[in-house]
Amino acid sequence: MELFEKLHEPKENLLPFDGTVHNLGILFNEEESQHYFNCLLNEVDWKHDEAIIFGKRILTKRKFAWYGDKDYEYTYSKINRRALPWNTTLKKLKELVEKHSDESYNSCLLNLYHNGEEGVAWHSDDEKALGKGAAIASVSFGAERRFLFRHRHTKETIEIVLAPGSLLVMQGETQFHWVHRLPVTKKVTEARVNLTFRMMVQEAIE
Repeated sequence: MELFEKLHEPKENLLPFDGTVHNLGILFNEEESQHYFNCLLNEVDWKHDEAIIFGKRILTKRKFAWYGDKDYEYTYSKINRRALPWNTTLKKLKELVEKHSDESYNSCLLNLYHNGEEGVAWHSDDEKALGKGAAIASVSFGAERRFLFRHRHTKETIEIVLAPGSLLVMQGETQFHWVHRLPVTKKVTEARVNLTFRMMVQEAIE
């Protein structure tokens, strides 16, 4: 299976101000997308995600995995997670995403949503372990899902649809001024796998 050879032309910024989000469109055709979806389902060490809410530890329905160049420690929702070494599929996807986004990444957080009734509430990826303003590349496989951005102060909302095989890149001031979410829906019955390639800052991982 071969990736489309032609690099995507720069896209218009999806955000009207205070950040930069580029939708680079479909990176993988239908056959490639299904191939990677199946590989990720079977090869990734999936576990139920955890969070501490009002002092109580809960398990989410969705599953997650965390991979990286080193055994980086990453904390969000008050839970520490340690990265696993890249497997062959993830390493290849990282190289392809780096090529098409013109960015470098040293880690990847993956989420598995079994159906549309699993989603993520409003949040931003602004943890100290992530490089300030560094790019976060989001790749989707499986079910098509709605994805929303909301400005922290103006409350303006931007909605897009993340298709299987698509690549979205968030960078600049986006995480400081905007929050995003994956809304739940009963209309989607298929699973979705999302990969967010990130850059952990050196001072936060030593």
